[in-house]
Amino acid sequence: MAQHYQNTKQFDKAEETYQAILTIVPGWAEAHSNLGVAMQKQGKLTAAAAGHARAVTLKPKCAELHYKMGSVFQEMGRLTEAAAWYRQALELEPEHAQAHNHLGTVLLEEGDLDAAAAQYERALALKPDYAAAHYNRSRLRTFCAADAELAALEALAARVDSLPESARPCVHFALAKALDDVGDYARAFAQLLAGNAMKRREIDYDEARTHETFRLIAETFNTDLLDRLQGTGEPTRAPIFIVGMPRSGSTLIEQILASHPDVHGAGELGSLNRIAISRLAPYPAYVSGIEADGWRRMGDEYLKSLPEMPQGKKRFTDKSPLNFLHVGLIRLALPHARIIHTVRNPVDTCFSCFSKLFTFEMKFSYNLGELGRYYRYYRELMAHWRSVLPPDAMLDVSYESVVANLEEQIRRMLDYCGLPWDDGCLEFYKTRRPVLTASANQVRRPLFRSSINRWRRYQDYLQPLLSELEMST
Repeated sequence: MAQHYQNTKQFDKAEETYQAILTIVPGWAEAHSNLGVAMQKQGKLTAAAAGHARAVTLKPKCAELHYKMGSVFQEMGRLTEAAAWYRQALELEPEHAQAHNHLGTVLLEEGDLDAAAAQYERALALKPDYAAAHYNRSRLRTFCAADAELAALEALAARVDSLPESARPCVHFALAKALDDVGDYARAFAQLLAGNAMKRREIDYDEARTHETFRLIAETFNTDLLDRLQGTGEPTRAPIFIVGMPRSGSTLIEQILASHPDVHGAGELGSLNRIAISRLAPYPAYVSGIEADGWRRMGDEYLKSLPEMPQGKKRFTDKSPLNFLHVGLIRLALPHARIIHTVRNPVDTCFSCFSKLFTFEMKFSYNLGELGRYYRYYRELMAHWRSVLPPDAMLDVSYESVVANLEEQIRRMLDYCGLPWDDGCLEFYKTRRPVLTASANQVRRPLFRSSINRWRRYQDYLQPLLSELEMST
């Protein structure tokens, strides 16, 4: 029964059932591990780690249990510990393909691209049809027409129906990347369409509810509320929020700021959204009832939810792009925080979303029409924030402007954040720090212009998106 709940994504019921099993058989290692998986799927990462740890204690020579322990630490962003667990799994079972693949992703996130590629190659040598490893490897290499790896992807795509359903999108996205590299854009787009359609069928996205949430946020955070309570929150100046659409340059901006000696790049924290939606009433319905002391408590709750900053750091970035939904909340709970809004050409932004298989699902990104409408909702909400907040509440930073004049834009950002100039920001690609996003390999290189107007290669196929964005080719 517990496995049925797990397989049908009823993870709360799976957790409850595994708990019942363990009251009967408390020493069953696999049940502890599966309980950990059920909690991990619900975002209960600390509790999940405890479940996996109990399993490892009971069965210390099982490579699979070490691998699962690594997976929860990786999801927590604790990459050093994750890598150690994956390596322990490989000591016990050197041919554990999943451990090689996941260790590769940890190494990629840490910036060791060559070592990451070697792990992906090893995973594929052990398991040639390993779809996720094919996708991960595709992110790190540039294909040419004569590549044996391209031929292998073509062959795998031809028999993709033999793979588990959840693995199939990986093959299509990997082959799309390879075909893009060799300039076969028509076939690349066909693979993107196939992969996105498969992914869209897997997820539950309520577009009408999403649009209504955007509308309610704008209605709730009105001028009267913001003016009446502005300045009453927690007075810290430490946070720098980086918000905007995914794939708009936010990882690049964080990498630049994290190259400053005073700034810790904390990544996509997720804390603010968890706090916003954790109240008894739905968000944002409860907001109008919060008074000054409540906003201070909310700001304090956010700060207490964060990992400790490294020694010597005075500021930190929270690069959770979808925090653009919570700009009003930030202004009330953390009134002295800085907010940098990353902006990029709308079609480049949306097409980049469509071409990526996100680790954490961006549910709006797997259908061109839905993606274009979501961008419109985002654009309308950002216009609302500008209309109800002071001009210095946010700093818009254009990806194209950063590429065109890096130093000028860095100076704008540092001045806005109240930080002194530091030459290290110019060489952001040399900064070694974990980067847990789809841009993990891109920010390890100097700036390049090839992503600007990339959508033009595909403009003949993007009419559903262009129509929603109210643009023409």
